[in-house]
Amino acid sequence: MLLAVGLGNPGARYAGNRHNIGFMAIDAVAARFRFPAWRTKFQAEISEGDIAGTPVLLMKPTTFMNESGRAVAGATRFYKLTPGDVTVLYDELDLAPGKLRVRTGGGLAGHNGLRSINAHIGPEFRRVRIGIGHPGDKDKVMGHVLKDFAKADRVWLDPLLGSIAEFFPLLVSGDDAAFMSKVALAIAPPRPKAAEAEAASRVVSDITSRRTDTDGV
Repeated sequence: MLLAVGLGNPGARYAGNRHNIGFMAIDAVAARFRFPAWRTKFQAEISEGDIAGTPVLLMKPTTFMNESGRAVAGATRFYKLTPGDVTVLYDELDLAPGKLRVRTGGGLAGHNGLRSINAHIGPEFRRVRIGIGHPGDKDKVMGHVLKDFAKADRVWLDPLLGSIAEFFPLLVSGDDAAFMSKVALAIAPPRPKAAEAEAASRVVSDITSRRTDTDGV
């Protein structure tokens, strides 16, 4: 079984916060794969289903962020899971908005949710770091993460959440590199070759035109 945990703060007041992008991602996965309605257990909202032939337990802790480890520990004990069976999706200040990275283990980067999980099950769980950008001043970090995404952010946020859900089976199967690659391409797809050729043709035409104009001076 894979335990996929989205981090955030519970309640309508925090629902649109940047800090809650982990919840948003887990909701997108649940909707994509038509998981059953959420139920409450382990101090969390949980829903259990199957993705790519693997049992998956989706989780959104109902404690506040700094106590997220309680829910994770409760589920890992009940299902006899190891830290390697746990994947945590959360907001990452040190990544630009829309960027995504996956790694297992590592530091906590001052994230209270990670710190709590680390305290309960150790550091060797997989992290899906979802970039929300840094405000540029450490004194503004709290206000930044606890502020709702702006309407302009939907341009990258909606495609990102959709892509995380679409390619989640790669994460379930353990192909982290392919998951990151597919999500990155979906957010910033390569230009079609026809468009590239047309753009190159316009550049050449413009250069030729300028040379002709210069020759006539």
